[in-house]
Amino acid sequence: MTDYDAELHKKKMQKRKELQTELVSSKTETKGLVMVHTGSGKGKSTAAFGLVFRNLGYGRKCAVVQFIKAPEWQTGERKMADHFPDLLEWHTLGEGFTWDTQDKQKDIASCAKAWDVALKLLQDESIALVVLDELNIALRYDYIAMETVLDGLRNRPAMQHVVITGRNAKKELIDAADLVTEMNLIKHHFEAGVKAQKGVEF
Repeated sequence: MTDYDAELHKKKMQKRKELQTELVSSKTETKGLVMVHTGSGKGKSTAAFGLVFRNLGYGRKCAVVQFIKAPEWQTGERKMADHFPDLLEWHTLGEGFTWDTQDKQKDIASCAKAWDVALKLLQDESIALVVLDELNIALRYDYIAMETVLDGLRNRPAMQHVVITGRNAKKELIDAADLVTEMNLIKHHFEAGVKAQKGVEF
């Protein structure tokens, strides 16, 4: 790189810093956010749990309610929750994948139970972050009414953050959310014959 190129780059980055500083300083509002992680790609729940541990790092209380996923599934993140008994509530209240249960009424009942737990957490001002894991699946199959969920989100504490995960997020939820991230599948090792592994998938 020549001296001219280096100076040109420096001036370009200085200008970019000025614009970025101006942009950041123009944002003054704080509020509890509704964040949706959806799409066909891997990592929706993983990203949500990352937010949980970020908040735990600040000593903030968090809660996780898992729809669909069954209590007998042992995962690394669930095991980590045991290390934070005073700051993290974890409720795995599903019956398993819908293709495994093959019982719609049973799935509806388990999702209703999970929502009852979720609603109590959504009314607790001491909880900074609530993760509603795989709620999109329950909404997709109409195991829970969309308006019931939207009402719970609208009436939560003003500074409480909520993350909702799962494929096929419905338009009504996307419209109500503050942040929506779609994780798209580009390549997955499963297609090459690699099975789910401890520390990666669970």
